[in-house]
Amino acid sequence: MESRAKVHWIVLLWPPREVLLAIEFDMADQQPSTKVWNVPNVLSMIRLVLSCIVFGLIPNQMYLAAFWLFLIAAGTDWIDGWWARRFNQVTQFGRILDPFCDKILICGVFILVAVEMRGRIEPWYATVTGWMAVIVVGRELLVTALRSFIEQSGGDFSAKMAGKLKMWFQCFAAGGALLALHLWKTQPESPIPSWLTWFNVIFVWAAVLSTLQSGIDYVRIAMKRLLNSAG
Repeated sequence: MESRAKVHWIVLLWPPREVLLAIEFDMADQQPSTKVWNVPNVLSMIRLVLSCIVFGLIPNQMYLAAFWLFLIAAGTDWIDGWWARRFNQVTQFGRILDPFCDKILICGVFILVAVEMRGRIEPWYATVTGWMAVIVVGRELLVTALRSFIEQSGGDFSAKMAGKLKMWFQCFAAGGALLALHLWKTQPESPIPSWLTWFNVIFVWAAVLSTLQSGIDYVRIAMKRLLNSAG
């Protein structure tokens, strides 16, 4: 977080004499605040609560309600990040809480959707399968371990663009899967619309590939920093 501030003090004395004191200071490396509760962190907690509700709705085949709550929960991720940057409310607690809530939401939905879609939706390559959920969960565990190690040693392991893009693909894939399950339940005799099938094919596989790619990128970054620190 980079911010600059300039303070100019002008002191006028009488009889006519002027003293100008200009002080400029730079806070380019401002550290995250230690404050716990602010708008971004409250939004993250709301996302965590909504995630738990979604996890209860999916096994009870309330797929449409789960879909809408999932969209709201995913939306809070964008809002809290924007708010934290816009109003300089990045906190140490938020840097831990925000990715944790993201991982709980995505990993939980992928696991539950994989269970619900098995043997119910065709073709298989338009569904979230168990091995896909394993890739998603495994990547998140790996990145969490790497982030903890790097940041404990004083490095910065903030989210990169590849990780953010991966999150979008995962959200689209999970949302499309929930819609497909809803149509399977409400219209069991009718096939899933072709547009939704292709939507799921595109975003499910984009989610899998971007998950693998971003995981590899994070491993490369971590290895580079470890080698540099060792050298």
